[in-house]
Amino acid sequence: MKYREILYEVKDGVALVTLNRPDKLNAWTTRMAEEIQDATLAAAEDAAARVIVITGAGRGFCSGADMKLLSDMGDGGKGQAATDDPDDSPRARPSDVRADYTHKYSYFPAIPKPVIAAINGPVAGIGLVMTLYCDIRIAAADAKFTTAFVKRGLIAEYGGAWLAARVMGVANALEIFLSGRVFDGVEARDLGLVNQVLPNDGFMDAVLKYARDMAHNNSPRSMGVIKHQIWESLFQSLGEGVELSVVEMKASIASEDFKEGVAHFLEKRQARFSGR
Repeated sequence: MKYREILYEVKDGVALVTLNRPDKLNAWTTRMAEEIQDATLAAAEDAAARVIVITGAGRGFCSGADMKLLSDMGDGGKGQAATDDPDDSPRARPSDVRADYTHKYSYFPAIPKPVIAAINGPVAGIGLVMTLYCDIRIAAADAKFTTAFVKRGLIAEYGGAWLAARVMGVANALEIFLSGRVFDGVEARDLGLVNQVLPNDGFMDAVLKYARDMAHNNSPRSMGVIKHQIWESLFQSLGEGVELSVVEMKASIASEDFKEGVAHFLEKRQARFSGR
């Protein structure tokens, strides 16, 4: 697929996906959604990419849906049409996974690699929902957050309410979605919405250093299985979680990465995980 609204590169084990409409604070479009889908699934298939980082170009992460798109929809249109060119269409979302993870924006949990949202600036609406589907959220200290839906006569879309209640708890999810207020990265951490807050200066360098550490020092196989375990746990009983862990532990002990994990520790050298 041709990328017009994102940038994509793989370097040092990290696939970097950058929303690239900086003059619009990376406002979300149908085209952008398709390109993100294609890029993240391309990274999933690329052995050179062990961790995926999503961020925004310029001073914003994603300001929510493009207002022209919302205006067109409000006037009775369907918004921006998806491409009709089969050669310019995104890779298909995974189908051999839990049905919950096959929807338009819910496929991130089915990507067998860590997905990190590097929230470098303002994030709102669908942009915020997208970060909830990421595995790890890291924010710049003065990044501005808002759900925004109640300010536009809209509702929590694409499973955002379900995710937010599980990520930050029901009380916090209700408060930020019903108020639509603006808060910063520090408060986002206090609410449980983000995992880490970093200084604005050197923000992306710090996030990429964190991602490279995961890519170079962690077993890709282990990261993929653990990610699957945790996302599956949202639909499991404790007993089912224990049963899955028994099966996966037997498989991991038989893996090449387990042998390498022991060997590099005993030999006091850099790990050379194969992902097998």
